[in-house]
Amino acid sequence: MEYRLLGRTGLRVSELCFGTMQFGWTADEPTTNALLDHFVGASGNFIDTADIYTNWAGDVCAAGTSERMIGDCMASRSRDRSKLVLATKVRGRMDNSPNGEGLSYARVIQCCEDSLKRLKTDYIDLYQCHWADLNTPIEETLAAMHTLRQQGKIRYVGASNFPAWRLMEALWASDKHGYPRFDSYQPEYSLVERQLFEYEAGPLTKHHKLAVIPYSPLAGGFLTGKYTRQNQTVDSVRAGGIVSKYANDRGFAVIDALEEIAQQHGKSVSQTALSWHLSGPFTTAPIIGANTVEQLEELLGAVGYRLSIDEMERLNAATSWVRNGRPIWD
Repeated sequence: MEYRLLGRTGLRVSELCFGTMQFGWTADEPTTNALLDHFVGASGNFIDTADIYTNWAGDVCAAGTSERMIGDCMASRSRDRSKLVLATKVRGRMDNSPNGEGLSYARVIQCCEDSLKRLKTDYIDLYQCHWADLNTPIEETLAAMHTLRQQGKIRYVGASNFPAWRLMEALWASDKHGYPRFDSYQPEYSLVERQLFEYEAGPLTKHHKLAVIPYSPLAGGFLTGKYTRQNQTVDSVRAGGIVSKYANDRGFAVIDALEEIAQQHGKSVSQTALSWHLSGPFTTAPIIGANTVEQLEELLGAVGYRLSIDEMERLNAATSWVRNGRPIWD
């Protein structure tokens, strides 16, 4: 495994972050334990979850399930907690009460306490605002983060899915009031989903030295190569949405380019799509997910894999978007 600094901090994280949205949804408890064992066994130290995972699965599981399963696994293995970088999130609805969602001071404090109990840990390495709460002043949210850090319950603070203006407002408020600063940003970002991040938030994170931890770096599985022009019937709960968004001439042109580059390196399409992140100017650690140990092992093959300038330019051209007539990376 290779490691990178989390933004401007001195914290080193594995260059692949293991996402756990599938725990309790498409991965049961024995599978979850095997996946965590394999990732940590491969020297991965960066694990990402959220308190709401996976409340969208109806009767299958409830909010907090992913955190609980991680906590149970860590406790049963007697892992050295200091060797792991554990990230979770707060914002989404956890119950139907009037204050069952949001980023108010009281709620952030309470949700952190709840996450700590489920995770069976004394502290959270990276506590992230899952998305913006425009009904709560950003100063109020950051004040809660300040309290939690003073209590030793969180180490670093991050944001996910914030519009660039809100992210900049938060950085300004932290500087003005001495609150914890967002040191990471988690956007949706992949070869086929670039403009939303690169247009504004990307330059902001680079200038202010925020770590970028993209989710869905393989575009929900499209960039694994399992979707083809001939066969778009894939056994996945997200297949319908993926096909409607990406299974078109542009999307398959990207797959063709990835396949050619992958063959030259003896790598897979998914490993090459992850290498685009690891070779580019923004990403610190893309978040990978897996439902089997075999899937996880295949994705871990991206560690240390880098693309040449020519290969990067080819993939960038295949997914080009422009601003004022010029590509954003110029």
